[in-house]
Amino acid sequence: MVPFRVRYVLIPMPTYRATSEADTISLGRRLARELSSRGVVLLIGNLGAGKTTLAKGIAAGLDAASPDDVSSPTFTLIHEYGHGRVYHVDLYRLDTEREVSTLGLEELYDRDAMILIEWGERFPRLMPPRRTEIRIRALADDTREFEITTLNNPPEQPDQP
Repeated sequence: MVPFRVRYVLIPMPTYRATSEADTISLGRRLARELSSRGVVLLIGNLGAGKTTLAKGIAAGLDAASPDDVSSPTFTLIHEYGHGRVYHVDLYRLDTEREVSTLGLEELYDRDAMILIEWGERFPRLMPPRRTEIRIRALADDTREFEITTLNNPPEQPDQP
């Protein structure tokens, strides 16, 4: 008999739309109530898609920062909000897994916090198997579509004889 092993489970959530920056921040506040306050959330989208704007709403929804206090960590790489309740990470300027590994993301993953990561999809091997992914797509007339998926990938287990 061949052993059966589940590699991952995808749990789709609704798709949302926003037509302005204010709508995107409001959606972030709503998602902060719906998502676990502990875990990793990848914010996936092209430049200018609204990743940081959504992060503003999520941080505000978790009472970690006001939207005006949340900015892109493009140059600093990691911003901390709410005394460690929310970490906002931007991997855009990093090119290799080695560079990313110097940030200590594994330590952040173990904290009782929400970790928002922009451009994390570029380094899938360094992302935790259990995470939420929010894909942001620009549509016509400045509308943004947000597709949310939770991955409950179990850690890799060696095959049993």
